[in-house]
Amino acid sequence: MGAVFDAMYARQGRPSIPPEQLLKAKVLQALFSVRSDRQLCARLQTDLMFRWFIDLGLDEKVFDASSFSQNQKRLLAHEVADRFFVEVVNLARAQGWVSDEHFSVDGTLIEGWASMKSFRPKSESESGGSGPGPGNPWMDFHGEKRSNDTHASTTDPDLRLARKGPGKESRLSFGAHAAMENRHGLCVSFDLCKVEAEQSEARVSVRQIQQLRQRGFTPKSVGADKGYLLFSTLTS
Repeated sequence: MGAVFDAMYARQGRPSIPPEQLLKAKVLQALFSVRSDRQLCARLQTDLMFRWFIDLGLDEKVFDASSFSQNQKRLLAHEVADRFFVEVVNLARAQGWVSDEHFSVDGTLIEGWASMKSFRPKSESESGGSGPGPGNPWMDFHGEKRSNDTHASTTDPDLRLARKGPGKESRLSFGAHAAMENRHGLCVSFDLCKVEAEQSEARVSVRQIQQLRQRGFTPKSVGADKGYLLFSTLTS
């Protein structure tokens, strides 16, 4: 991934945080469930293991939390996370740690960072709330019917109102879809999509298996739960 990282470095202006350190820091944040960038940077001040992992010397200054958050945009722009996890899978394949033939697929919902107050009628230009201030006004949803056809989140329009099953509370969410190999349970494909009929669990899983074939895998069996009733029809 050296060529990708070299393309991300700024050629002019102040030195930026090396992409390698950004990526390693995000891996630490996920593995150790650090809740925010600010908490991560604070822990880097005293945790020698964290410093060692991201190649930060004992006498080097820890980057500012605001600068760290701002520099993460480069990881998104260059799709570095996707490339990184593809390299992890390729390494596992080279070592014989994954199965090329047998897989399982599953999906879930990931709640978005948006309040239900932001789910407003598409015809509205304003939030329509009332209360102590414009930032977090009081809202009254009593008797109001809300659906994805008539409403949208003003915070993130890609979010959709969805629930995992009957009797569950509806929340503004994205659909998360994973394909796992069955030998060691390694995730070999992951997609985050809008909650739409075109992005149903069965349809996304078909695309994932097709992509695995393009990457050199030879799927012979795919396991799924009862939510994938259309799976065999779509793949036939």
